[in-house]
Amino acid sequence: MADNPKSMSIIVTKGSLDWAYPPFILATTAAAMDVNVTMFFTFYGLELLKKKLDLQVSPLGNPAMKMPMGGIHMAMPNIVGMLPGVDAAATVMMKNMIKKKGVASIEDLRTAAVESDVKMIACQMTMDLFEYKMEDMIEGPVLGGAASWVDLATKSDINLFI
Repeated sequence: MADNPKSMSIIVTKGSLDWAYPPFILATTAAAMDVNVTMFFTFYGLELLKKKLDLQVSPLGNPAMKMPMGGIHMAMPNIVGMLPGVDAAATVMMKNMIKKKGVASIEDLRTAAVESDVKMIACQMTMDLFEYKMEDMIEGPVLGGAASWVDLATKSDINLFI
């Protein structure tokens, strides 16, 4: 990456399919614009670094989730989200829509981030808390604590919490 004074840090805290897209899209876009990007994966966001992804989406507690059906955008009442199998069905619908629209997969975006020299930090405390090992994760991320992110964030032009 070219010498560039612009930098961005992203704290990634969520590990669901719908929450995986924003940090990777923003990171890869910024990297393509020669911004130095660091992603700090903590708590459930750490799931996005695992070798094998099994990302789900849940309509429960997500009133903004409206799926296009038959020419309209249909919202699912929260009570429906509590029924068994609804998360699985919503995940299948979302994955089919992503594929149909030609949207890159999270695996592809993650690979693009690695290839674009996006620095990825796996939170040491979360690794310990959830009993993950670096062998569970893709190649590329480094271990670091909150202090490593804070040090970087104080020097970054843009800091995002996703």
